[in-house]
Amino acid sequence: MTQRFCNPVATHFGPGSLEELPRIVGGAKVVVVTFPEARSLGLVKKLEDLLGEQLVDVIENVHPNPDVAQLAAMYERFWQNADACDTVVALGGGSAIDTAKALIVGTEGGSFDELLALLAGGKPFTPSRVKTLIAIPTTAGTGSEVTPWATIWDAAQQKKYSLHLDCTWPKAAIVDPELMLTLPRSITVSTGLDALSHALESIWNINANPISDAFAIDAIHEIMACLPLLAQELDNKALRSSMALAAMKAGLAFSNTKTALAHSISYEMTLRYGLPHGIACSFTLPLVLGMAWGERPDRDAVLQQAFNCDRKTAVARLRDFLHQLEVRTEFSDYGVSGEEAQQMVQHAMQGARGKNFIGAKAAVA
Repeated sequence: MTQRFCNPVATHFGPGSLEELPRIVGGAKVVVVTFPEARSLGLVKKLEDLLGEQLVDVIENVHPNPDVAQLAAMYERFWQNADACDTVVALGGGSAIDTAKALIVGTEGGSFDELLALLAGGKPFTPSRVKTLIAIPTTAGTGSEVTPWATIWDAAQQKKYSLHLDCTWPKAAIVDPELMLTLPRSITVSTGLDALSHALESIWNINANPISDAFAIDAIHEIMACLPLLAQELDNKALRSSMALAAMKAGLAFSNTKTALAHSISYEMTLRYGLPHGIACSFTLPLVLGMAWGERPDRDAVLQQAFNCDRKTAVARLRDFLHQLEVRTEFSDYGVSGEEAQQMVQHAMQGARGKNFIGAKAAVA
């Protein structure tokens, strides 16, 4: 059977690759979307020096888990000055890149409510207007720089929206490990575990293929070898480069499969308990690995390549890996009762991402 893999993002990787930005943007006018600390870290100055007068604005009030309450005004201000820029450069972690993806999708009236209505419909649509996106991650984890996916949260209504259109693929990604040297341990670990989740979720996935598997297996090997060391040596440039490459491979893997059950569970954990995304989608990995192994021989073979051991040993190894990084792996550790946890897993099976899980039908039956 023919397998298909497509990723249209022109990716620039390696220390110093940020210097490629002027060539990539050409003569375009640029708006930068970034996180509040970027200026004090000197990252905004780097872009100002590289882009000069082409940089027309910096939106730097992006917060974790972009929420409709914050995005509405930002979106409408952006589209009130629609002619101000041609290109949006997202500089930051997943929240900055997700925010930029939401901003570049223009509705006819420039109203954020129009965008939410389109997203709530759950069907693909063609934006009335669109800007070009360039993504520059400052964390090794999100993978958003090589995927079209963005998550928009509505904490007040306890819901989330998933944005993914042809135009939300970045035109280019610049993955420069030198931009990650200032990350504190907690974010290094959390984002690294998000990348591990992406890789594993792409394997126990009904959309998996040999190409996504190859990226995923490499990413799993590199993350499990590298992340505990990096957590102890945050200024190690070689380890930062290894994690950045592994996270990008994990992003390439799930760019074609989407995520699965662990992520579906994570959304409820973030909405109900405020758990950071990287922890929310990784603490159940040993549980989901145990559920996945044995469902399909072809997937078992890939998981065996990823862990080089049998199911029982792999689950124990993955749990120990998370504990080594001080991540607890039981629902009860986060204040979730056994009954609520069971309900949460069953509900997650019915979600769009849960239905990608190879064991979803067997678990519901």
